[in-house]
Amino acid sequence: MELDHIDFQLLRLLAENSRIQWKDLGEQIHMTGQAVGNRIKKLEESGVIKAYSLIIDELKIGLAYTAFAIIHMKSTNHDAFIRFIQNQNEVVEAHRISGGGCFHLKIKVATQDQLNQFLDKLLEHGNYSLNLSIQEIKQRNPMTAKDT
Repeated sequence: MELDHIDFQLLRLLAENSRIQWKDLGEQIHMTGQAVGNRIKKLEESGVIKAYSLIIDELKIGLAYTAFAIIHMKSTNHDAFIRFIQNQNEVVEAHRISGGGCFHLKIKVATQDQLNQFLDKLLEHGNYSLNLSIQEIKQRNPMTAKDT
């Protein structure tokens, strides 16, 4: 799907508030609510909009620890590892990477004990290096950047 300037405006506004009414979106970009709705449906159907999400304050629900792990696989069969991380609630992001290591995981847990239990299971698939976050400095959606 070829995106135009209006599509990018819609994506930016939806990234800021995905609950906004189509009519209100239309007022901001000088279109009718129905026209906005049609564009949004096309963005959803084409897969440009994959999902709508909710951002939760993890500290308020008890997820006090954020860890970043670089995984060095024991074998070249990564399928079992991928299935493993897809089933682990502690893993909130997973990326296959180049450079030092095979995968980069972002892990959220409530306690150090929970982190240690997860790391023990992780050792079945490979070795890891671990960094703990001591403060989140910035988190943003790429569509809310000033340059879009």
